[in-house]
Amino acid sequence: MSLTVVLAVGLDSWLLATHSTVWRSEGYIVIAADSLQEAIDQFKGGDFDLVLLGDSIALENKKRLAFMIRASGSQTPVISIADPSANGDPFADATLNNDARALLKGMSELVAAKARPPAILCGNAS
Repeated sequence: MSLTVVLAVGLDSWLLATHSTVWRSEGYIVIAADSLQEAIDQFKGGDFDLVLLGDSIALENKKRLAFMIRASGSQTPVISIADPSANGDPFADATLNNDARALLKGMSELVAAKARPPAILCGNAS
């Protein structure tokens, strides 16, 4: 199993610490940022496999962070933790609710999808 480095961004430091403990127990390396500026600084200085934007962050700030990540040329998947039943957050690769199992499953699926090489379509020229 390869190591997965996650930037977890949330403004509720207690909740962020609690979730980080769970993610670490599942084998993720978690770098926590409890402010928007810290998240930007960490992202610029790190090499992350996944970015989690916590539900304590205002929607507009989530959009800004996701835009900054994409503007940097990074293809790092971004997960917005929010209510996915509201059509999700279009700026994120996935919108997942705060349920621990669903979140871990979604994190795993997104990292695995990124790791897969793109499919090569072969046509039959007959």
